[in-house]
Amino acid sequence: MAQVTLSVNGRPYVVGCEDGQEAHLTELAKLFDTQVRQVSQDVGQLAETRLFLMAALLLADELSDLRGRVSGLEADHARLQAEAGSAEGRASAALEAAARRIERLAGA
Repeated sequence: MAQVTLSVNGRPYVVGCEDGQEAHLTELAKLFDTQVRQVSQDVGQLAETRLFLMAALLLADELSDLRGRVSGLEADHARLQAEAGSAEGRASAALEAAARRIERLAGA
């Protein structure tokens, strides 16, 4: 197990992680640190626990919004796939009907 030192709000935190995950964890900590610093600027200095809680709640809210958007996009995608399948079926039927008419005309 690897260890990485993360900096949040100017303070170091040593965290264990799976080998190879150090860079990913560092990027996540940078994201959290940015949110913590923004909360601190917006509401002033808070106790560290409250500051971290506010930042975590804002990130959770953003995550919730994004999950909702993804769900909506997945529903749109499924609807468009169904419409495409229906259009393909209609196009296929039209081509078959046209081929039958051509065969009849050629036979006449």
